[in-house]
Amino acid sequence: MVKGIRVHEHGGPEVLKWEDVEVGEPKEGEVRVKNKAIGLNFIDVYFRKGIYKTPSIPYIPGFASFL
Repeated sequence: MVKGIRVHEHGGPEVLKWEDVEVGEPKEGEVRVKNKAIGLNFIDVYFRKGIYKTPSIPYIPGFASFL
């Protein structure tokens, strides 16, 4: 189990929740990377506020980091 920030509803910074997140085993052609620090793009603020539609709720900010 790893930790991650998840958003279950739109709003301000108070909707960011530090939670356990289950991550499956890497599939063929994939690798698991351990991050010590990450950055977010300003678009993540728009997603959190509900200005831009997210693919689903809950979601993990940092969408651009795994495209």
